[in-house]
Amino acid sequence: MMAKELTILGIESSCDDTAAAVVRGDGARGAVLSSVVEGQTGLHAPFGGVVPEIAARAHAERLDICVSAAMAQAAVGFDDLDAIAVTSGPGLIGGVLSGVMLAKGLAAARGLPLMGVNHLAGHALTPRLTDGLDFPYLMLLVSGGHCQFLIVHGPRQFTRLGGTIDDAPGEAFDKIAKLLALPQPGGPQVEKQAILGDARRFALPRPLLDRAGCDMSFSGLKTAALRARDAIIAEKSGLTLQDRRDLCAGFQAAMADVLAEKARRALAAYLALNPAQPAFAVAGGVAANQSIRTRLEAVCADMSTSFFAPPLHLCTDNAAMIAWAGIEIFRTGGSSLEDLIARPRWPLDTAAAPLIGSGKKGAKA
Repeated sequence: MMAKELTILGIESSCDDTAAAVVRGDGARGAVLSSVVEGQTGLHAPFGGVVPEIAARAHAERLDICVSAAMAQAAVGFDDLDAIAVTSGPGLIGGVLSGVMLAKGLAAARGLPLMGVNHLAGHALTPRLTDGLDFPYLMLLVSGGHCQFLIVHGPRQFTRLGGTIDDAPGEAFDKIAKLLALPQPGGPQVEKQAILGDARRFALPRPLLDRAGCDMSFSGLKTAALRARDAIIAEKSGLTLQDRRDLCAGFQAAMADVLAEKARRALAAYLALNPAQPAFAVAGGVAANQSIRTRLEAVCADMSTSFFAPPLHLCTDNAAMIAWAGIEIFRTGGSSLEDLIARPRWPLDTAAAPLIGSGKKGAKA
């Protein structure tokens, strides 16, 4: 007998994208009925990065508008919903609070179940929505705020094999763009310049490749690129267009080398579980980088593992992934009462030791 389809409203406000979506599914397959995302790039561009206070205010102003638009696009009313799912961490606390408080108000007013969803679980479960992957599969979350390898065993069961101990890849891309006076967001700009650059010109490091395991570090790579830039400026009293292109190409190549080798190690650990249908999925904004994606696909081909990458609009922050995670949690009978607080930090694998760079307050992810 087929499982009952559920219709869930998802709300996402963990960083600088305000989003709402309606997704319908039975836990094995799903359909995105609507997905509305309001970006804040223009608000933060003058500051060279996301300003938490500005982001929180923008979320508070836009969340109800996004919810109304998502419901209208999906052609559903609140009586058609089975539940509401909201990101309750990890993220910028002001934005997370905005989403949680709106979701609590809607759920109370309409008498609907409410589920708090881990933002990272939303990313990690997206390949189930888009490609119907069977558990377990290997997931690489690679974005502006996160980078980790996870074995996804179920909607709430994750094993972290490794992650970044300092800067996330997207954060490092943004910082490189800033030091080269390129526009934000930096990832697409660096990739664009790298196409015409010489990746061999600068001897940039590949951090932590000399150590066992899947942990990564990108702060030293960023610092090495900064020093290379300063050396050029000292020699020439400035940077030429080709200097920028070559620095971007060298930085991107180093990043791709690290991610490819760490993916190879993570795959070896995952394949030791003898999964029936080996699968490796990648999500997050950095997954859009074609050079990095090509390297990851090659690693998967070498290790006889299928490669999956959701469409870009579902790789970056969105509410459809939160609604889908809500469906998966709801169908497995998961109670989320303990998840209905706004959390700046919330690791998926609670049994794993905190990453070195997670800070005194605990692991972010």
